[in-house]
Amino acid sequence: MYPKRVTFQGAEQNSLVADRYGSDGQPVVLLHGGGQTRHSWDTAAARIADLGHRVYSIDQRGHGESDWVETRNYTFSDFGKDLVAVTRQIEALHRAKPVAVGASLGGFAGMLAEGLEKPGCLSALVLVDITPRIDMGGVSKIIGFMGERVEEGFETVEEAADAIARYLPNRARPKDLSGLSKNLRLHEDGRYRWHWDPAFLNSRQNHDPELASEVQANMLKAARNLRLPVLLIRGRNSELVSMEHVEEFKDCVPHAKFTDIHDAGHMVAGDRNDVFAGAVEDFLTDLKAEAAIA
Repeated sequence: MYPKRVTFQGAEQNSLVADRYGSDGQPVVLLHGGGQTRHSWDTAAARIADLGHRVYSIDQRGHGESDWVETRNYTFSDFGKDLVAVTRQIEALHRAKPVAVGASLGGFAGMLAEGLEKPGCLSALVLVDITPRIDMGGVSKIIGFMGERVEEGFETVEEAADAIARYLPNRARPKDLSGLSKNLRLHEDGRYRWHWDPAFLNSRQNHDPELASEVQANMLKAARNLRLPVLLIRGRNSELVSMEHVEEFKDCVPHAKFTDIHDAGHMVAGDRNDVFAGAVEDFLTDLKAEAAIA
């Protein structure tokens, strides 16, 4: 299945590039994690579209082919506002509220969009290895990796693959690097650099402990406001989400469903895409059946 490239407008009239899979059915929006692009969802997007859904896999602000915002507004709330703007456009196009599937940063955007920014803008929410409270040590590790070669970049795509292999030693290094190349930009100096705005990494919420605590409190408030169907998917080896965090989330959202995926870390879809996609498919199928009964 070949996707169609489409464009949405974000909260600051910033261009948000997306791939659309499928031509009809319940719309589903896929939101990648920080430092990733829409291509992290390629396999899952095609599978979900095959179920009879219209799927939009979006490059979030400052990532992939979407605009790098001149204001440098890269707080979680900014990503949530972009999602609200996208939901308005999708609802105008299809007369249906989308399901949002958000990994990490994308999950934060989903929680904030539905829980605080515009309750009722989504029909359902899938959170992929993200809860309001997360392990800040794991966050620091991720930010450290992302910032390691921001200025220097890489001489080749293979060098970038080697860096990822050192960071994720438990994941097999792919032989085909075409997917990785979509996460890199070739600059005029001949060096490859990650396909995201370095200003995103410098956002205060990533470095200021006091602000990070405030952000988590805001996320907990958003979670408590969630009234729509919710699925939380966790990688059992997650560096960010512990079972304690899961239990806290379930206290906030008692109606939420939960799936723990064996042999997966924070990058759930990349580690066990087959099991991850199956869990999302089951959730969407159940939603479709419940809607038919209602």
